[in-house]
Formats: sequence, structure tokens, C-alpha cells
Amino acid sequence: MNILIINAGSSSLKYQVIEMPSENVKCVGLVERIGMEDAIFTHQKNNQKHSETLSIKNHEIGLQKITKTLLDTKIGVINSVEEIEAVGHRVVHGGSKFSKTVIVNKEVKDNIRNLFDLAPLHNPANLTGIEIAETIFTTAKQIAIFDTAFHQTMPKEAYQYAIDNQFLEKHKIRAYGFHGTSHKYVSEKAIEFLNNNSSKIITIHLGNGCSMSAIKDGKSIENSLGFGPMNGLVMGTRSGDIDQSVIFFLMKKLNKTADEVSNLLNKESGMKGLTGFSDLREIEEAANKGNENCKNALQLAAYRIKKYIGSYTAILNGLDAIIFTAGIGENSSLMRKLSCENLDFLGIDLNNTKNEIRSKEIREIQSETSKVKILIIPTNEEIEIAKQSYQLLK
Repeated sequence: MNILIINAGSSSLKYQVIEMPSENVKCVGLVERIGMEDAIFTHQKNNQKHSETLSIKNHEIGLQKITKTLLDTKIGVINSVEEIEAVGHRVVHGGSKFSKTVIVNKEVKDNIRNLFDLAPLHNPANLTGIEIAETIFTTAKQIAIFDTAFHQTMPKEAYQYAIDNQFLEKHKIRAYGFHGTSHKYVSEKAIEFLNNNSSKIITIHLGNGCSMSAIKDGKSIENSLGFGPMNGLVMGTRSGDIDQSVIFFLMKKLNKTADEVSNLLNKESGMKGLTGFSDLREIEEAANKGNENCKNALQLAAYRIKKYIGSYTAILNGLDAIIFTAGIGENSSLMRKLSCENLDFLGIDLNNTKNEIRSKEIREIQSETSKVKILIIPTNEEIEIAKQSYQLLK
């Protein structure tokens, strides 16, 4: 079964064609800078890489470009669109409605639309990807895989906020957790690697968006993101945890509207707000050159991670392993080093030499005396989406 995986961002489209159940990746690709005259399109089949810069005004044109490339006689992987039997879509927010992968219908799309306000950077683009794919891959099943679904196992004491019960019961205001596809994938890989089904694991997903999960015996019991994907850790443009009083101050004293505050905390805060950069590679480079704002931001981000490691170790009542994953977690030895410093009381001790080694394989980077395993596990949300899509249809 050929499954096309689509991960639609606000200005990007990631895709892969994966043959299941063999998990054979036939091609990978990315459309970046959608809406710009100099959008970047890349497509890779085996070791053959194709890239070009062109005008891609919207997601529909982007997906048409992807389809044309998939059908190309030289670099394509299918002869007709009918060879795609399913299209698996990553959807960030599923609310309390979706605890598992579903086939898309009108009700599913309406529910995704109703959650736009809770994931304004993601759900609109996710729905756009679905609606465009429906017009192109007309014989394929459209499948939605929700980032929130994995965290539906969180206990009530973890997901309920201390406000009037009616807000939970009537309006479903609660913590949902996000990046579930990634946390599920790497935690399962960790359990397999450790050969320990009764494990206590903290997964640390560090990218432009960041989150941490406490996972006990394979099930999520806590996640640092909540009602929307904005709180918790310091992120590329999102603030992470902030005192609610700051929001009231911004609105009452500085006369900012709710939309302006939302934009500030979602798009102009985090590392961007602290440094002017949202890309960690630029921040690390500037910090190495003595930029004090960048050095401070790295320390602040690591400090927040350590706070969550401590609190999650408490609710797990112990710790077997911590997992670093996603773009920053897998590639930034500095962020891993800063995040593991001075945690020897918890039995966490990093081996600096192992930490500097680059590899795409699962690897341990703790010292010989560390009581807790420290693992780097490359995430693969696309394979996880393909697995869940295949399991739903087989």
C-alpha cells in the first residue's frame, strides 16, 4: 500500500511516499516559503536530489507541484494518482473529540475547523492540506492523525485546570498535550531499545516548537503543552510558560488587544523575542561570538527544560531514561549539554565526548556512572503516521 504523508505548516508542505507495511520510503520532499516568489522546492528519491526555486502562491499550487513531481517519469515514484491508496495528514489539535486516528469526513473537518483558535499556526494549514488532497487524490482515503491523541491517557489531575468545573464539562477547557506523534514514536523506540516495558521515560522534543512528556509503561501521563501549543518550554517564537498576570498587564496597562497579545506570545516571543533569531543555529553562532542576549536565551531555555525534568521525575516516581529528539534535540550538542548540567542528584550525568558524536542512529550519551540513560532518538513522525494509517485501513 502506497501512503502519501502530508505535514502542512503555515508556509510549508512536507511530504513522503511510504510503502506499507514494509515502511519503505520511496521519496521525501519539502515545499518551503509558500506565498513567496522565491519558494524552495526539494524532492529526494533514493540518493537523487532535485531542488528548485519558484513562485508558489498557496498550498494548492504547492500540492499540485508535489503531485506533478510524484508522477515525473525520471524522479517520480508513481504512474498515476490512483496508486496512492491513502493520504495521512498530521493534524495538530484534535481536542477531546479525537483520541485515535480517523478517516476524514465532513464531521472530522468541521471539528478541525472549530479548533482553529486553539492552534492558529497549525490547524488552518492542516485542514487546507486535507481539502486540497481530496481534490487531487480522489480515490485515496484521507486520514487524520492528531498530535493530541497520544496524550488522551493523561490522568485528570494532569489535564484539569483549577478553575470552575463547568469550564471543563461545558467548554472542554483542559490540557491536551501536543507533539504526540513524535513522543509516541520515540518512546516506543526507547522501550524497544531498553527492552523495558515497565519504563519511566521523559521524552524531550526540541524543534521550533518544543515539548516534554512523562511516559510511564508506554503511556503519556503528562505533557508540557496544554490547552493550546504555546506554554511549557521556550520555543522558536512562542513564549512557553508565562504568568497570566502578564497578559492582563499587556491588555489593561499597555492597551493591547487579545489578538495582539496572542500574536506577541505565539509569533514574537520565545527565542525570537529574546534574541531576534528564531533559528537555534543562528543563536548558537551569535552566542559563540559573544552575543549576551543569545547566551542568556540558551541558559533560559535549558533552565526551563531542567525544571520539567525535575517535576516529571517526581510524578513518575523515578526515572529510567531521558530522550532527546527532533531538529534541535537530535542535532544541538550544546542544548543537550546545558539541559543535563547539574542534575547529578537525579542520577543524570552526560558524557561530553559521546554527546558530540554525530549519527542518525539511536545512541546513548550518558557516562558510565549515570543512573539514568540519556538517549538521542531521531524522530520520524512520517513513519508513525504511515503506521497508524495502515493499521486503520488493513
